[in-house]
Amino acid sequence: MNITLSKEVKVAFVFVVALAVLIWGIMYLKGLEFFTHKQVVYAVYTRVNGLVKSNPVSVNGLKIGQVKNLYFSTKNKGRIIVELYIANDYPIPDNSTAQITSSDLMGSKEVEIILGDSKVYIKAGDTLNAKTGTTLGEEVNQQLIPLKKKAENLISSIDTLVGSVQDILNEKTKDNLVRSIAHIESVLKNLSDVTYNIDTLVDNERNHLSMIISNISSISTNLRQNNDKISNILSNFSSLSDSLARANIPTTFSQVNKAIADLTLILDKVNKGQGSVGMLINNDKLYLEVEKAARDLNLLLEDVKANPKRYVHVSVF
Repeated sequence: MNITLSKEVKVAFVFVVALAVLIWGIMYLKGLEFFTHKQVVYAVYTRVNGLVKSNPVSVNGLKIGQVKNLYFSTKNKGRIIVELYIANDYPIPDNSTAQITSSDLMGSKEVEIILGDSKVYIKAGDTLNAKTGTTLGEEVNQQLIPLKKKAENLISSIDTLVGSVQDILNEKTKDNLVRSIAHIESVLKNLSDVTYNIDTLVDNERNHLSMIISNISSISTNLRQNNDKISNILSNFSSLSDSLARANIPTTFSQVNKAIADLTLILDKVNKGQGSVGMLINNDKLYLEVEKAARDLNLLLEDVKANPKRYVHVSVF
């Protein structure tokens, strides 16, 4: 069996659905949601800093409810009672605190539940401890006041510095600065001239520098090619040094010094005429007698050569 709906019925159905969605949206914005069971708790403030209906209620940044209503207390003048919708399935200790804070930089408000440590949890109709946090403007002021003081101190220091600079930069100081700048300019010019001269010298002596570098390269090549010979020479020097170390040179020098001292003593005695050598060198009479004896001996030998029979007798058996 086919049921055909008229256009009027379809329009009515769409209108009812749209109306239901509209009502649900309005109730949601007001903090009232269908099909969700919530409990209402209260918090009493002296000021709410712009808190309005439908602002979120959160724990550690997670939304667990909404602000249902705000109104002044009839018993305590100036006190503001805030009704909070809280989900039943979220346990909140009864010593928790409902603090009004800013949720973003635009200044939007929310109620943050700062959980306590009690083992007893709130029930519908209970009143939480209330606390109002600082507003964005107050936080900015708290941050800006130290900066303001630092800026004032900085401006004062700058004024003092400017005054000191003005006192320093008098006419005499200005003249000295001008002369100093002129002197620096002269020094820079001299440095430029020196640099030019060095460049010119390097350019003129380029061939000589090239030859020097070539010679150094040749020396390096020769050293590399004669590395084995140099190693042998160094090894020989090492062996020589070891031999000298084993030769007990200090003892040898000590003996040489003693011999030189003894020789010096002997020469001193000779010079003083002591001993046979000293008498021979320093006594002319002994020298003359020795010379006479040598001369007589020479004459005797000549006579022996000339008349051997006079001195040699041969017997024949």
